[in-house]
Amino acid sequence: MGPNEDTITKAAAEVGGIAMPGSVTSEADVARVFSTIHEKFGRLDILVNNAGIGGPAAPVSEVTREQWDEVMDINLTGAFLCSKEAVKLMQPAKRGRIINISSVAGRIGYALRSPYCASKWGMIGLTRALAVEMGPYNIPVNAILPGAVEGDRIDRVIRDRAAAMGADIDRVRAQYTSQAALGRMVRPTDISNMVLYLCSPAGDNITGQSIDISGGSYL
Repeated sequence: MGPNEDTITKAAAEVGGIAMPGSVTSEADVARVFSTIHEKFGRLDILVNNAGIGGPAAPVSEVTREQWDEVMDINLTGAFLCSKEAVKLMQPAKRGRIINISSVAGRIGYALRSPYCASKWGMIGLTRALAVEMGPYNIPVNAILPGAVEGDRIDRVIRDRAAAMGADIDRVRAQYTSQAALGRMVRPTDISNMVLYLCSPAGDNITGQSIDISGGSYL
């Protein structure tokens, strides 16, 4: 399950759920997870496709095929495989929610992050196609597009980007906040709060949308 295994296991225990190791890039692993969900709970109400990696911070000319494939496999194909299995459980019940965690990088051209941008643009396309397909089954499908989110992940991205540019880390960090209308990064809870909203009755008639939560980045 990776470096976050303890956190995931603890979170699952807190909500009375189960944690299952596996890779979203493996059809067998994904099928096993959803089969277990069906056996244990008999239904599936919500799928949040949040598995993802940042990939390389490099000019496209230096990105390897292996790096490209890894980002696509995890960020985009993983969301497809999980959605494919999820709808098999949701459609008979004519209820459910699917939320794809994309990125503002899915709406802009972002230098030195070509695999990541392409995967996140792809998630928006997947969201819209699924929203149309799932409409007759009463299953809203939406994407959330976070900007720079405070935490270890953006710290790594900034370090890698600074190294690729030969720039000072603090200057690169300042670029992220200066690009936002509110002048700051977003909090992880900003994203989770929107997930909760979309999964509540208030989100019943919201589907096919790409919702930007970035503090107004790149306006």
